Amino acid sequence: MSWLSLRALMGGSLSVALIIGLLSSGPAMAADRGSVTNLPLPRFVSMKASEGNVRRGPSLSHRIDWVYKRRNMPLQITAEHEHWRRVQDRDGAGGWVHYSLLSGVRTAIVEVDLLNLYARPDSSTQVNAQLALGVVAEVRECLPDWCELSAGGYRGWARKGSYWGVLPQEVFE
Repeated sequence: MSWLSLRALMGGSLSVALIIGLLSSGPAMAADRGSVTNLPLPRFVSMKASEGNVRRGPSLSHRIDWVYKRRNMPLQITAEHEHWRRVQDRDGAGGWVHYSLLSGVRTAIVEVDLLNLYARPDSSTQVNAQLALGVVAEVRECLPDWCELSAGGYRGWARKGSYWGVLPQEVFE
């Protein structure tokens, strides 16, 4: 909204408090979006490649700290710079990865011994399968408290909190 349209909206006057509020709200809102993709930050993705170098900085000249070696592993993007994404894994370890190694396919990693997958998002329904600790499952849909997961040919709903790869408040189809 331009200065002139704001003045017209306010009947020709605009308080200093309103101006300061408008100026300070812009950068705070922009910080929640990636500077390259304009997608939300943080957000989850998965490893497209079966192997990917994790670097100290966003270029090939930066040192490789380690190598991710698990295809479909969920990662959380926390920053963007040109063709590079700063990611972290479920343990909080991370670094910079080239965007070509990442996929928008959502996955989650099971963090409990046995995770029940229910027929519907209701723990009183039939258990379709149980996923073991460390299994990576595709996340197909999320409701406020449940997500539909798919792994090993099995599909079902699991309550949030027992797997890493979705935000607690996240909802999507």
